Amino acid sequence: MDRLTLITGRREPNNDIDTGQNANAHGGRGRRQGSAQGDRVREQGDRRRAQSRGSSQGEREERDRGGEGMRGRGRRGRAEAWKGGQRGAGRGGRVETGEGGGGAAAGRWGEGDAQRGDRQGSGNEREGAVRKRVQGRGNGEPSAAEREGARQGVADMWARRGGHSVDRREGRRGERGNGARGWQEKNGRRSDSVGTGRAPQGRGLGYKKLEELTEKDPSEVAITLSSNAALPTMLSEAKMRQDLIELLCLALSRAFKSRADRGTLQHLGGIIKDSGFFRTVLPHYLVGMVSEFNAARRAQYPRHLENILVIASEVISTFPVSSIKTASMLLTLLQASIYSLRASGEEIKPQTEETIENLQGIIKHLQDRSREGTLRSDRDTYALLPTGGVNPGEEEEQDFRSIPIYPTLEEFQQDHRPFLRPNLTSQRYTNTHIYLDTHFRLLREDFVRPLREGIHQLLQNQMNMGRTDTPLRTKRFDDIRLYFDTQLMVPKCTQTGIGYIVQFDTKPLQFVCWENSKRLIFGSLVCLSCDNFETFLFATVSDRDPKALKKGLVQITFTEESRYKLTRIQRDQLFVMVETTAYFEAYRYVLEGLQEQEEADLPFQRYIVECSTEVRPPSYLQRKDSYDLSSIADPNYKDRMLPFHSLKAEAWPKMEELGLDESQMRAFQLALTKELAIIQGPPGTGKTFVGLKIAQALLTNQSLWRDELGTAPMLVVCYTNHALDQFLEGIHKFLQKGIVRVGGRSNSEILKQFNLRELTQSHNFRRTLPSHLRGAYNEIHKQLCQEERELQEQSIKLECSLKGVIRESFLQRFISNQHWDSLHLRPGGFEIPTEKKNGLMMEWLGLGSTVVLQRETEYGYEEEAMEVDEEDLIEIAEEADLIQAERIIEDNFDPRGGRDGRKKEDMEEAVRAVEELMLAMNLDKADIQAEQREEEWKIQGAQRKKMKNRIKKELGKTSAMTELEERNVLDVWTLSLQDRWRLYRLWVSRYRVELNTRALTSEQAYQNAVDRLADVKRHENLCLLRDATVIGMTTTGAAKFRKTLQQVRPRLVIVEEAAEVLEAHTITTLSQACQHLILIGDHQQLRPSATVFDLAKNFNLEMSMFERLVKMGLPYIRLNYQHRMRPEIARLLTPHIYTELENHPSVLDYENIKGLKTNLFFVEHSHLEEEIKDGRSHQNLHEAKFVVAFCRYLLLQEYKPEQITILTTYTGQLHCLRKLMPAKEFSGVKVHVVDKYQGEENDIVLLSLVRSNPQGKVGFLNIPNRVCVALSRAKKALYCIGNSAMLSQVKLWSNIFHTLRENDQVGQALTLCCQNHPDRQVKASSAEDFKQAPEGGCTQPCEFRLECGHVCSRVCHPYDQEHKEYKCVKNCQKILCEQGHKCTLVCYKPCPKQCPVKVEKIIPRCQHTQMVPCHQDPEKFECQKPCQKLLPCGHPCDSVCGAPCTSRCMVKVPLRLKCGHSQQDACFYKTHMEQPECRTPCEHQLQCGHACHGTCSKCYQGRFHFPCFHKCERLLICSHKCSKPCTNNCPPCQRNCENCCVHSRCMKRCGEPCAPCVEPCAWNCPHQNCSKLCHEPCDRPPCTQPCAMILNCGHPCIGLCGDKCPSKCRICDYDEVTEIFFGTEDEPDARFIQLEDCGHIIEYTAMDTYMGMEDSNQANEGQQVAIKLKECPKCRTPIRKNLRYGSHINRSLAEIEMVKKKINEQQPDIEERRETLQDQWEENLHLHEMHEQGEYIHIKIRLEKNNLTANDLWVLENKMDFLIRVEKLLKIEKENMLSRHGFRFKKNVAEFAGWLKAYHQNFTDQQVFDLQRELGRLTLLAELNARCNLADQRGQADKIQSEAQKIRDVLEMPGQFTEQDQCRVKEALQELDKKLPLTGLGISEEERKMIVSAMKMPPGHWYKCPNGHVYVITECGGAMERRRCPDCNATIGGESHRLDSSNQVASEMDGAQHPAWSEAYNLPNFGRLNL
Repeated sequence: MDRLTLITGRREPNNDIDTGQNANAHGGRGRRQGSAQGDRVREQGDRRRAQSRGSSQGEREERDRGGEGMRGRGRRGRAEAWKGGQRGAGRGGRVETGEGGGGAAAGRWGEGDAQRGDRQGSGNEREGAVRKRVQGRGNGEPSAAEREGARQGVADMWARRGGHSVDRREGRRGERGNGARGWQEKNGRRSDSVGTGRAPQGRGLGYKKLEELTEKDPSEVAITLSSNAALPTMLSEAKMRQDLIELLCLALSRAFKSRADRGTLQHLGGIIKDSGFFRTVLPHYLVGMVSEFNAARRAQYPRHLENILVIASEVISTFPVSSIKTASMLLTLLQASIYSLRASGEEIKPQTEETIENLQGIIKHLQDRSREGTLRSDRDTYALLPTGGVNPGEEEEQDFRSIPIYPTLEEFQQDHRPFLRPNLTSQRYTNTHIYLDTHFRLLREDFVRPLREGIHQLLQNQMNMGRTDTPLRTKRFDDIRLYFDTQLMVPKCTQTGIGYIVQFDTKPLQFVCWENSKRLIFGSLVCLSCDNFETFLFATVSDRDPKALKKGLVQITFTEESRYKLTRIQRDQLFVMVETTAYFEAYRYVLEGLQEQEEADLPFQRYIVECSTEVRPPSYLQRKDSYDLSSIADPNYKDRMLPFHSLKAEAWPKMEELGLDESQMRAFQLALTKELAIIQGPPGTGKTFVGLKIAQALLTNQSLWRDELGTAPMLVVCYTNHALDQFLEGIHKFLQKGIVRVGGRSNSEILKQFNLRELTQSHNFRRTLPSHLRGAYNEIHKQLCQEERELQEQSIKLECSLKGVIRESFLQRFISNQHWDSLHLRPGGFEIPTEKKNGLMMEWLGLGSTVVLQRETEYGYEEEAMEVDEEDLIEIAEEADLIQAERIIEDNFDPRGGRDGRKKEDMEEAVRAVEELMLAMNLDKADIQAEQREEEWKIQGAQRKKMKNRIKKELGKTSAMTELEERNVLDVWTLSLQDRWRLYRLWVSRYRVELNTRALTSEQAYQNAVDRLADVKRHENLCLLRDATVIGMTTTGAAKFRKTLQQVRPRLVIVEEAAEVLEAHTITTLSQACQHLILIGDHQQLRPSATVFDLAKNFNLEMSMFERLVKMGLPYIRLNYQHRMRPEIARLLTPHIYTELENHPSVLDYENIKGLKTNLFFVEHSHLEEEIKDGRSHQNLHEAKFVVAFCRYLLLQEYKPEQITILTTYTGQLHCLRKLMPAKEFSGVKVHVVDKYQGEENDIVLLSLVRSNPQGKVGFLNIPNRVCVALSRAKKALYCIGNSAMLSQVKLWSNIFHTLRENDQVGQALTLCCQNHPDRQVKASSAEDFKQAPEGGCTQPCEFRLECGHVCSRVCHPYDQEHKEYKCVKNCQKILCEQGHKCTLVCYKPCPKQCPVKVEKIIPRCQHTQMVPCHQDPEKFECQKPCQKLLPCGHPCDSVCGAPCTSRCMVKVPLRLKCGHSQQDACFYKTHMEQPECRTPCEHQLQCGHACHGTCSKCYQGRFHFPCFHKCERLLICSHKCSKPCTNNCPPCQRNCENCCVHSRCMKRCGEPCAPCVEPCAWNCPHQNCSKLCHEPCDRPPCTQPCAMILNCGHPCIGLCGDKCPSKCRICDYDEVTEIFFGTEDEPDARFIQLEDCGHIIEYTAMDTYMGMEDSNQANEGQQVAIKLKECPKCRTPIRKNLRYGSHINRSLAEIEMVKKKINEQQPDIEERRETLQDQWEENLHLHEMHEQGEYIHIKIRLEKNNLTANDLWVLENKMDFLIRVEKLLKIEKENMLSRHGFRFKKNVAEFAGWLKAYHQNFTDQQVFDLQRELGRLTLLAELNARCNLADQRGQADKIQSEAQKIRDVLEMPGQFTEQDQCRVKEALQELDKKLPLTGLGISEEERKMIVSAMKMPPGHWYKCPNGHVYVITECGGAMERRRCPDCNATIGGESHRLDSSNQVASEMDGAQHPAWSEAYNLPNFGRLNL
């Protein structure tokens, strides 16, 4: 081996740089491979789609084999899930991977059914929706972080469950990656129905399991089958063994006998109706019956037929529309089988044939309905009812059980008069049927009548008032409340199913105080209609938040039938909402109970119906009547109390032994010995005490009345939650276990553990549940959570869209391109600064800090009333809240706060996360913070508050810009603020429509799961309640749990407050098993309340069962000893209300009230009341002020607030009182309405009676019951105020006043007595009089000397006599410092440690005199005088003297900028590196021919010009104007297509061809019909007969027959109608057409002529013929929708569609180009390592978007190429540049990359030219920097410094890099190369060539050592030995033709890339490095 050392030098880095356009040297091959690969992927996708259908022969074979192959295929079906079978395979078919990879995971879902749409294997509708959302248009969509954040905000909430994947999209990818096993592990039992097709494992459904089920209870069978994942798989089989068919029919028919589990049975029916079993297997089985020869089998067939009939009946009744064909075929086969069996001698039961006849009748009826077109959906309630009307006279005969509970359309007709009977109160009922019928009809009429009469009144008013509805909005109706412009806003997941947030117009309701109002309380019934009550929807209020109500928002839940009607109504439809005050839920449960009540099963008919007065003992006492009462005996007699025979009166112990008085003893005895006991308890007589004694006696003797199994519990029913808590707490004292409380929210901590919800969610209870319930619960709950998560994602966004201003990025897809572009530009064409873009929508809406102050006038701030910060007022239990608390039943639901384990806080957190991403301004936050830095937000608090109010109003408006108006807007910045808001609302409405559409798919699945879960929970409750000893319920709870109670069968029922409960409620509480009923109450206090006064008074609806039985003479006991009121108060009740009432000794010893002369007084006055605008309430300000002043006086007497209660008779007065009672003064005082205070008591009661009017109307103060409650609440003192003269007209009040006057306890003034000076008294007749006792005493000074030496400054005060709490507020006299300064604080406050008094001091540093605190050193004080110093620039400093001088002088001076321009700007720029933006206009002529509108700075000194936004506005074929700015070739229109007809609307983009409508033409009238299809020209002429309709105003229509009636009237709108346009408008018989597209009204003969003008006429006149739609002659709006001119429209549309088709024929080429670009993208991703380029990754997402145009692909291709070149430049910087050059170079490249990412980057000719010039500059700059780096490595940097700097100056100078500049730089670089050879050998090129030539070696013989010293190996060129380098002593050479690893080929000598002795020798790659 020879060595030749040429020269020492360093090795040059290998700079492999390529900046060419095509970055891929193997691009062609790569594309070919990519194409082939794409074909393979598509082929695999097709194969997977075929597999995912799951019904292929291969799959069936695989199932038969039981193989594993299915695991990687589609999750077929799961029809048991989510949609009750309707969604079936549409939600199933998830395509999963096999064990190892992701190849099979082309899509999540398989192909769906018609319900879900045709979903392909490569993805589903939802995934597509997500992808669209991610791609958006342009780059204005939310960023990846924003999108992920928005999803994550919802997803985090679900992550806390720890169960399923957080995000349905992301999570399931992960699940696929884990293969089948991972999926099964994550989903537990769900995987049972997936996979191999074998018998499902775990919870399988084999023959044995079915056999076991047939022996179970029908409910258990129904729940087990419906929730078993294997059932749909089993039912989908096309073939089945005969014995399995029969067993399956038996199990299903048994399940359908469970009538209580409605939701479960519906779901089960849904699975069956779409199954192969119902459609194929059963028909084949029935056919086989006919040919059966086996006699034994034939004998069994009649029984099997009965089972099949049960199944068919259930399916046809549940799904009348979708099952009619199959059911009809089954019935035909059933009939044939019966004929065959009868012919063979088998007996067929008559019931079977009768059932078949009934089914045939139903099917015939359904087929008739179908032919008529009136059969709409499975959920049409009336589909199964005959259409014939009921004769009016027949209603009396109609069985009440067949009357629908909800009002029908017929009932809203004017002549409807329902048949009613009065409740019989003086005679017995004829029979039980009439009794039940009477109460059903009365109760139903009580909630229907207000609605019916209110709607009659509304419709009558509309007819009277004509067209306008403005006065209607402010009109008050007697029976209903109206809410206009009601719109569905947000779907919500609730415990009972899908609820909706609706929004209504709050303008007519500004006067409503929502906290107090009874409007829209939970459970109230509302009726919504959008067509003048031709149709309507029913719903109930399901959540109420007064704050939301102020914004017009309330949550409602639709009834089942209305939910299905709702799916056919557009979500943005406006409704009129009518509310009736009835609590509908209670009505519904009770009415259903009455209809289901069998007459024979009603207990106690002997007394309730027949009114027998001979009451028998309970039947259980007939067996054994021995009672042991030792547990309730007086402690002194407890040990002596022996068991006794209770039916023997003489055997009973004495009353003293039991601790009872005489009347209590009689009541106690009656209750235990009679099966119906009635106990009346006047106020304070101890009703609850006696009731508890009775309960204790019964519970300690349970063996007497409980059944053998001990499962018949005691039921306690109370009217209110408070009474229920009191009673159950009393029971708990002697019964520690076995209590279950069912009702509204309990305030009792003791009873918390016994609440139904707590008990059913406890682990101990759940462990004891039957396995079928646990399994069903888990399965259904899992499905529920999935649906809720899907729905929640959309609903959270919908909810957030109501809360503030949405960021523009979320609205981009709903903003036209033209408006999007103009939104980002200031007026004048200037781009919005980058830092402002986040708040761009805010700026545009005039909410930015820069415009708020200037916008005040336009906003109308001066009209806004300031929000009053009202003082903290006393808390009063709002009547609405009290009512709501009684209505809401805390049901058995998830204790963790919601579905899926989601807590309320988690939900709120998720909403907040989405709010942060979506909203530029959130009005729900305490302080509005627009997206600006804190220092920029300089508006004041008052202005901010005004602005917030204004924004709320704007967001609450429903008016939005029309699409026509939108199209006419060119620049969104030129709009007024009002129009900007209207346009904004249009964008938001589009966004909301899309979100609603997405949510709709999950709503029914969620509701289905909720209904099924409710059935399971009902059975769980049943398990718990059956084992209870005492069940406590409110009457509302008892109504809701009626069905459960019928199954629990309580034997003993105690009803507390029985006199307040409607009789129908009491009836439905009783079950057939009830043997003992105890009613406790007082009918002389509050009675039940009915909604309709007429029914209450004339039909006795307000009479309880308690009162009716007392009046009918049934035995009852009244308690006679009262233990509450002092005797003076009790005298008001006896004898005026109660004939006798004794005082217990305990009430005789009460002390007198301090500061008052008497303990009972009635203050008379004659001040008039005021009526409250909302509702029928009243207030009396005089009384309110008096009572508040009186209450204050009592508090000053040192009574505790808790001892005082203020009662009033009206809710209006309640809130009048609240406004006068600050919390800091009155906190703790109870303020209530009388009705809500029954059962309560307090020491002192102040009663305001309110009523005082000239008419003498006393309202319900003439009802003795209410007067009784009001006067009987006080223990020690009662003070009333009212108009005694008016009240005396009522006999009861007259008697009461007589009693008061006898004792001098009534008068016009109350006497106040000073405790300190008893001789001083004040007569108080008004609130002002209490000022004479300002501190509760008198007006004499206190004169008490305090510890500080001062005298008490107060007047006489009875409280704090020793002045321990008194605070002296006189000035402190203490000296603080040596200067003699006094303390500046008041006396009671601690003195400051340092003297704060300010004195003059000289500041040493500046000698200025300043006011400095006495204690402070002037050295440390910052002088506040202006600074006098001059800055280095010569300008004065603008800081204060004591602060450092400013470093930035802001004085404006002329500056010369680097770009060469001059401008006025801040002085500090002269000394800073930072340069201001140059504002000089560019005005360069762009390549499009227009002048550039940018500035020098915005155009980067001419290097990258501001885009041209010159409007194109060419007219496109669709009649829209091109919205693209400055384009040569207009792309297809991207607006939503506006083509529509009466049947449907085209949902494509405008530029895409429309599918023609093939429905029959709808243009028909009495005179002519069209027989063509909708899209074809009509074959009938327009009708010229006048329209016979009458308008709302009462005048005749001015339109023509068959056309839509014009909205104008010739009489009412004379000027508009007769305005001359064509000249024929003012003729008296002129008829008009209204164009639907623009609304203009045009005389028809002129319009017919105009429309008939042929295009040839225009051509003859020299005009060019254009293919376009005819336009409105007045406004030029294209005419698209008009039946009369349908022929003209259809001809024009056909021509337009031909043009569209021609344009879109290039789509296949676009698809091919798209695939090529996708392949290139993948190849370049790995080749150039583009993984970290976010914009490059985004290109892939854009390439997957649908409907890409050629221009879109052009943009993406250019962007991809330029980004690759950017990546190459960055690679050069990383490897071949010095850090000082690299930093500046990276900054230049980043700026270039920013140009590529700009939202307006469309790669126009100008933009491409600018980019190429800049890229050329950067490439040459990279080469220069690489050479500088090389020189630095060689130590030759100084050698080229001057040349390099000259080149750098050229490359970095301002302005565009021209071709001349490029040539100069290239020449300079070549000269530089001569000075600095690129080889790095230290010799010139000529010398290198000479050496290589001299050695005469072929390529590959030259090598270099580790330090770069060159040597040569001769002969073969392979290394055979090692030596040492003579220059550096490093190892050179090698062994066995293998070069030492530290050595390498010296390519710089001969260009060889490989050693001569190597396999790669024949692949040399010559050429110097291309930079």
